[in-house]
Parts: sequence; structure tokens; C-alpha cells
Amino acid sequence: MTIQELLGIPLPIVQAPMAGVQGSELAIAVTQAGGLGSLPAATLTAEALRRELAAIRERTTGPVNVNFFCHAAPAPDPARDAAWRALLAPYYAQSGLDPEALPAGPTRAPFSAELADVLAELPPVVVSFHFGLPAPDLLERVRATGAKVFSSATTVDEARWLEARGVDAIIAQGLEAGGHRGHFLSEDLDAQAGTFALLPQIVRAVRVPVLAAGGIADARGVAAARALGASGVQVGTTYLLCPEATTSAVHRQALTPQAGESTALTNVFTGRPARGIRNRLMRELGPLRTDAPAFPLAAAAVTPLRTKGESEGRGDFSPLWAGQNTTGCRPFPAAQITRALAESW
Repeated sequence: MTIQELLGIPLPIVQAPMAGVQGSELAIAVTQAGGLGSLPAATLTAEALRRELAAIRERTTGPVNVNFFCHAAPAPDPARDAAWRALLAPYYAQSGLDPEALPAGPTRAPFSAELADVLAELPPVVVSFHFGLPAPDLLERVRATGAKVFSSATTVDEARWLEARGVDAIIAQGLEAGGHRGHFLSEDLDAQAGTFALLPQIVRAVRVPVLAAGGIADARGVAAARALGASGVQVGTTYLLCPEATTSAVHRQALTPQAGESTALTNVFTGRPARGIRNRLMRELGPLRTDAPAFPLAAAAVTPLRTKGESEGRGDFSPLWAGQNTTGCRPFPAAQITRALAESW
């Protein structure tokens, strides 16, 4: 079954939910073009989610996906947090920031009963999850709204685990994909494969529709995914320069061919591996560190550096999330990009 048949949409394109660089505007544009627009909700309060869903309902009757993280909230570790802030102390000094005045605590919250209440009020057509699935009682509340449930898999084992728990579609997230890795059964990055190696393995292993995600930037990539058995594709990076995206100026600049930076997996911004464009913090600290606080606690100490840097036009401390293939990034309207991606399906 294709994603078009499952959801009744014209195009097999799912816009990847991208927290921090989009709101409802991008989701609306993609849905209006015939794809499945997505709203990232990992950083939204219940009231903010309610406002965004209401805005979507006002402007489109097409289906939209609302995406949540479902990680286990970590226990505070004051000693580890203090050591992390000490590591960043030279950057605070250079930026003129008072380390004693910095905030603490997570910046991304897992799916909760309060968020489920909002979905019951304003049910979307699709609810997707990253890092597995929420607790069974919360998952049942989502299903009670009538929403289709999608989730990401980075290995065949994860895909089988998701199918056994009744998901309606699986997103095969290859190692090329930008943003946070969706792994949840194992933290071994060496066990994760590229999209076009992972995709056919998952297609063979499960019966539900499989979406390909990671490294797909144009119609040729979409056609290749279809040839390998994908029921549709999920694309994120290609939308980052759209006028409907809220991508920051420094992030947009980093995506231009002139910037010339490659991407890497890093946990220095949030405490969990995510793919982004290399910048000063990644180069000087190293992209992956064992001493970073658990996700999402590492972000609190870095965020003030990011804010100060971006106010001065620098992305030295910004998580510049992007996949390995940025060739499709163009400052074109999201509708134009969505239709162009589907040309060879």
C-alpha cells in the first residue's frame, strides 16, 4: 500500500517534522500541495500545540502529521551538568555570559497526557513518534482519536518491534538523515545503515507501508526509493531554505554551496546523536562526547551561547541540522518543491 492510498493524498511526499526550523506554515504549504505536511511538537507546550493545530485547521482540510519525541526523561545529574558547564566556561567568557545566570533543565519534552488531551480536542490524521513509541496507555489515547500512527526505525529490529506494536507505517531513517537519530533499541551507531541499504531490508521484514528517509533531495532519489520498495518518502533538508520555513539566517547561510561544510553526527548540542553541519563547537570539542549530559539536558548549557552567537551573525554554537545531501536546498516555495519531488513517482 502506498502512502497515497493509506492517507488519501495525491503525492507520496511526507515533509519531515523539523523542530526549531518550522511551524505550521510549512506543514500547511506541503499539505495544500498534495503531500503530507508535518508539525514538530517536541518543543511545544500544550497551549502552543493547540494554537498551531487550530491554525492548520483554519487553512487546510488536508491531512497533517504531528510529531512527538517519546524518550524517557532523564534523571538530573548535577555533577555531570557542572562538568559540562565547566567545559563550556571558556566559551561563556569569550561571549560575555555569566555562567551563574544560565538556565537549567530540558528543552524538549516527551509525549505526555497533557499533549494527548490536545490531540483529543484537535485530532490530526497522522501522529508520528521519534525514539520508539510512548507508553501503551498514551499510545491507546492517540489511536482513540482515529489517527494513523507512524514511527521511525533505524534498524530492521526496530522496524519489527514497531510493527509488532501495531504502527500503521514505518519511517526507515537512513544514516544520511539530518537531525536526531531515531534509534531506540540500541545506541550503537555502527549498527545503522544508509537509506538505500536499510530500506529494502525493512520492506522485506514487515508488512506495513515503509517510508524512506535520509539523503533524498530530488525526484531521482524519490524514484530510487520507490524502486527499492518504498511506499513514499519523507524529506526534510530540502525544505530548509523555503520561505515558509523559520530556518535562521546563520543556518540558511551554512546551507549555501559557498559555505562548503560537510555534516557529522554530534551529541554536543542536545546529548543525543543528530546530524548537522560542522561548526566551531563540533570541531573544537569533537562531534561525539561521552561526557555530554543525557538528552535533552545538554542543550540548556549550549543555548545561551547559540543565542548570543546568532545575534552577532555567527553559527559557532548553533545546531545546524541537515542531512548529508543538501543539493536540493533552494529558496523555492514548499509547494513547488513538493511537486518537483513527486515528478518521477
